[in-house]
Amino acid sequence: MKEKINREYVLKFLQEILNTPSPSGFCWKIMDKIKKETERLGYSFELTRKGGGIITIPGKNDDYIVGLSAHVDTLGAMVRSIKSSGTIRFTSIGGYMMSTVEGEYCQVHTRDGKVYDGTVLTVKPSVHVYSDASDLKREESNMEIRLDESVTSSEDVENLGICVGDFISFDPRVVIKENGYIKSRHLDDKAGTAILFGLMEMFKREELVPTNTLKLVISAYEEVGHGASYIPHDIDELIAIDMGAMGDDLTCTEQDVSICAKDSSGPYDYQIIGKMIELAKENNLNFAVDIYPRYGSDASAALRAGHNIRGGLIGPGVHASHGMERTHIEGLLNSIALLAGYTLG
Repeated sequence: MKEKINREYVLKFLQEILNTPSPSGFCWKIMDKIKKETERLGYSFELTRKGGGIITIPGKNDDYIVGLSAHVDTLGAMVRSIKSSGTIRFTSIGGYMMSTVEGEYCQVHTRDGKVYDGTVLTVKPSVHVYSDASDLKREESNMEIRLDESVTSSEDVENLGICVGDFISFDPRVVIKENGYIKSRHLDDKAGTAILFGLMEMFKREELVPTNTLKLVISAYEEVGHGASYIPHDIDELIAIDMGAMGDDLTCTEQDVSICAKDSSGPYDYQIIGKMIELAKENNLNFAVDIYPRYGSDASAALRAGHNIRGGLIGPGVHASHGMERTHIEGLLNSIALLAGYTLG
């Protein structure tokens, strides 16, 4: 099945959405791209009140609905206050270490459509000036954004149209290397979204029809905990497509599709995980089964919201999650192939 996947399409689409700012709650621009590409592929798209999307792929049977989910929202920030010096104090959106965004380029998105460039710094950004610059604790109260504008007061910043509550996005710094490695912020979970679109593009091009009707849930609030807390009532099982974490006590690599048996929300469905493992073996896919105690998914959110579903979680291995992330095209291809085997079998 891997040979039928359009690798170039997956990489091109991934690069496009990685370069589209979408912190949690600021996703209408990327959802417009999701809608247009879905309709170009010939599938129906419905925008939810929460700002997510539902894509329907008709199957041979519609008496059992399989849900597949990925999220397009990312880590980011919001203007908390404007300092008298003309710098911006921010509050984080999503969970990340402040050290991973120190020195990063960013953009402030105003409510009237303006975009201003800036840089995330500590309040003591120079070792030539501050004796304790290196020892300063990296936490929100010690961080600020320096705007690339001639501003020296809060009034100067406000005159630009910047207000408390404006969203801030981080430069993803996308690099796709010839050897297959993909470096970027926000692979969590735009890699998962690209996997779903790679699957859809293959279905359309190869005229493949899934066994059961599929409903793809594209969520916009996963990084703040309630992404897929709403899903259509007729979904019987939901498989989240998200990153596979890497590190101590874990076996997943960037070339693997990770099959998560348990995360912070508890064990995933025994039959779903078992079938995924069998399919990965049968199709000679590189895979790993791991447990992520500091992790939750869209399937977790749906289960916690009380949906009567079976839940599962798979995705490509991603190194340095919630930081400067990296994965490999093979991890994406293995994930698409596993989903194809699961939905066509």
